[in-house]
Amino acid sequence: MKLLRHGPRANPKPGLLDSEGRVRDLSGVLSDITASALSPAALAGLKALDVSTLPVVEQGELQVPWTGMTKFIAIGLNYADHAAESGMAIPKEPVVFQKTTECAVGCHHDVVLPQGSVKTDWEVELGVVIGTKARYVAEEDALSHVAGYCLINDVSEREYQLERGGTWDKGKGCDTFGPIGPWLVTADEVGDVQNLGMWLDVNGQRMQTGNTATMIFTVAQIVSYLSRFMTLNPGDVITTGTPPGVGMGQKPSPVFLKAGDVMRLGIDKLGEQQQTVHAWNPALIDA
Repeated sequence: MKLLRHGPRANPKPGLLDSEGRVRDLSGVLSDITASALSPAALAGLKALDVSTLPVVEQGELQVPWTGMTKFIAIGLNYADHAAESGMAIPKEPVVFQKTTECAVGCHHDVVLPQGSVKTDWEVELGVVIGTKARYVAEEDALSHVAGYCLINDVSEREYQLERGGTWDKGKGCDTFGPIGPWLVTADEVGDVQNLGMWLDVNGQRMQTGNTATMIFTVAQIVSYLSRFMTLNPGDVITTGTPPGVGMGQKPSPVFLKAGDVMRLGIDKLGEQQQTVHAWNPALIDA
């Protein structure tokens, strides 16, 4: 299934995308796509629905496809060629940092540059959405805790991340720096998550091309690893790293986002996103 939430950000409606690409309204079945709706039993109930009986509705503005996220966890340098372009060593264990849950926005929401930003960058990434609580899970059991997958743009301010001291977090969690969606695609529909093509364009120019097959640490390894250090709750999301082609790694000189730039990105089976970059404007953040 492809689950989505659409309409006003303050009061979105739950829906699913049918096989013909039409939005079917789930409001008569559940009030929202919450973390509890991502459990195996709840998803099985949704899969058992006769989709043809659900109303077809006009798609509103797409929001984050579920609600109830308590953690937005990120893995850095998870593609060897991206580590190389960043001038960093291939990690022996996953590099873990946090994005704020407040940075999560819908897939087509504007990206707003922080005040004084001069090094904001793009990163197409695979997102992993937890469906059942995971704590000290074995690698062979890890994927059973995954409800599904989504497309994420891990927008990053490199000066804040790398030049301002401390951890990476301060360059990763700015408002609007986590577009998610268009959908949450259930794991059964994705199939082999370690063989998904991915790409990102800036102003129509292809900047990133990759495949999840080249991840250093697989989804199963990441979920198992993280569960040793923190409890992963239903609704939590893990963004798993980016292939080469980020702005910081461009030759002969880095290229960073500026107001007016347009990013388009996609991952096989998970859909596409598009964001327009704007200069600092707090009115656009909560729009």
